[in-house]
Amino acid sequence: QVQLVESGGGLVQPGGSLRLSCVASGFVLDYYVIGWFRQAPGKEREGVSCMSSVGGSTYYADSVKGRFTISRNNAKNTVYLQMNSLKPEDTAVYYCAARLAGYCSGYMLPSVDYWGQGTQVTVSS
Repeated sequence: QVQLVESGGGLVQPGGSLRLSCVASGFVLDYYVIGWFRQAPGKEREGVSCMSSVGGSTYYADSVKGRFTISRNNAKNTVYLQMNSLKPEDTAVYYCAARLAGYCSGYMLPSVDYWGQGTQVTVSS
């Protein structure tokens, strides 16, 4: 079964950190471009970060630049989003996505083959 499964979300205080994981099954991530998106209540889904398959170039939305880090471990077929210095406005459901032989359009992954189910991140005191 082809799927992406996120984990690592939760409730954290402002200034705290979380690391989201996204495990791929049924396909090999090595050749996929990876993106992280988020959707806050009442808002449209927005791109957060994108990572190319070859070379591992990374891109970030201005709102998270310097605080979030996207990475991948192909041996574990897993991608990560390390989130530091979290703010209440980072509260959202976070989704990972993958595209075979795709490309990053800046921090956006414009076309997606597979989506994860999402994991809730809540930043609140």
